[in-house]
Amino acid sequence: MLKGKAKVIEKNGKEVTDLYVEGAYKTWELVSEHQASIVVLKENSPSCGSKMIYSGEFFHKRIEGVGVTTALLRKKGIQVLSEEELSELVQTF
Repeated sequence: MLKGKAKVIEKNGKEVTDLYVEGAYKTWELVSEHQASIVVLKENSPSCGSKMIYSGEFFHKRIEGVGVTTALLRKKGIQVLSEEELSELVQTF
């Protein structure tokens, strides 16, 4: 389901992509079980970022992109918002 082009690597150099993919599928199971159509996830995370993720250089640099879980959920037709987007949305009411 995921393209498999990106990798998640810890600061110590250990690749943990498989763990992130496994977590994404577990999240999908929960979203599906609860029949959610919209989820709110943490921006900038390598798992949950919906617009921006950390570059992987460990200098707190962000780049445009989506996290592993966000990518999977969007492929499954789930709308993913960041906590920042939710806050903006709530302020309009």
